[in-house]
Amino acid sequence: MQALLDASDDPAWGAEVVAVGSDREGTLGEKRALDRGIPTFVLKVPDYASREEWDRALTAAVAEHRPDLIVLAGFMKLVGEDFLARFEGRTLNTHPALSPSFPGMHGPRDALHHGVKVTGATLFVVDAGVDTGAIVAQTAVPVLDDDTEDTLHERIKTAERAMLVDAVGRLAREGFTVTGRKVTIG
Repeated sequence: MQALLDASDDPAWGAEVVAVGSDREGTLGEKRALDRGIPTFVLKVPDYASREEWDRALTAAVAEHRPDLIVLAGFMKLVGEDFLARFEGRTLNTHPALSPSFPGMHGPRDALHHGVKVTGATLFVVDAGVDTGAIVAQTAVPVLDDDTEDTLHERIKTAERAMLVDAVGRLAREGFTVTGRKVTIG
């Protein structure tokens, strides 16, 4: 998220961060947004009677800010049917692997265990699956012989931030369409 905030300082980037939401109070992201005067909101899942109720509240909170794109940078919760129906094709997330390989929470660990020589990061359009949406962009990261899960993940996160900033800027400036599994920018 910080990379997107920094990029938004340049009007030529083409995008503006209109709000920052979280499912936890007191996050660094919330503080950074507040320091910049960007509206924030926090919706904790346990504060709602059901996951569906939380999803409806999240949908309403995001809709209030009228975003053109929603980027789930660092947001580690799956959104539900209401959210996906309202923001279909406009919600993005990143994954620390070259999708469709190694979905789920442990992309760098799984890449190491499989002995791949190249992994990376993927920016995708969020759908009802786990890391299964149409791919917007990918960036490759070599797997070094002495890599640990931590060292590999740090290099992936660095590449992921650059990819995210570039792709979100292009999507905002040039527009995009999603047709099935294909994302076309411009």
